[in-house]
Amino acid sequence: MAEFVTVDRPEAGIAVLRFARPPMNLIDLQVARELAAAAERIAADDEIAAVVVYGDERVFSAGDEVAELDRLTAEQARAMADDFQAALGCLARLPQPTVAAISGYALGAGLELALGADRRIVGDNVKLGLPQIGLGLIPLAGIRRLSLLIGPGAAKDLVYTGRFVDPTEAAALGLVDEVVAPDEVYAAALRWARRFVGGPARALAAAKRVFEAGPHGQDRARTEWAELFATEDRGIGTRSHLADGPGSAQFVGR
Repeated sequence: MAEFVTVDRPEAGIAVLRFARPPMNLIDLQVARELAAAAERIAADDEIAAVVVYGDERVFSAGDEVAELDRLTAEQARAMADDFQAALGCLARLPQPTVAAISGYALGAGLELALGADRRIVGDNVKLGLPQIGLGLIPLAGIRRLSLLIGPGAAKDLVYTGRFVDPTEAAALGLVDEVVAPDEVYAAALRWARRFVGGPARALAAAKRVFEAGPHGQDRARTEWAELFATEDRGIGTRSHLADGPGSAQFVGR
């Protein structure tokens, strides 16, 4: 049983991947591994159409567990780096559309985790940042993804300075996608997730894999596109479009 991570099903088709390590939801290796294990279970569940990732009403995550990092030797850090990096990137490997619902703070490893989501919705009072440089470290999992999201120049500024950004700047940079009142964060994330219940799950998963392929996306797109012609949803989608127009398909997820 996981100590800090739960998966809830508040309504049909939607999973809420929640981590709670009071008081600040700091992410250590155990939390990261529990998140990755929960993400693997969600990925294998065909009944889940979309995923909300959530800390709690006060804070998404205030970052790395510095006390754990302080105890590591270089040898120990090398031994855990692959595992920790992969765990922090677990949301990007989910086949379902995924939204991070961010309250309070998303800092350090918390923001790195959220960068793997397809969408980030924040309260209008949040602080975001990658302050690891102030520890004499760098982000383990977030640099490449941040650079692709907001461009290398802006990413270098955030990583090199370790400064925090507010919701207005985060939205202008493209770091977050939607800013709402603090008590609306979770509800707004659920609203976005509901859009994909009953949707073309195979095509959505294929699109995610193309985005994740990065510079090899063009090659991956050709493969994914062709393979979708073997799915039931492709036949349903094209035939319903021809018969009844766009938006009429009733997909089955196969």
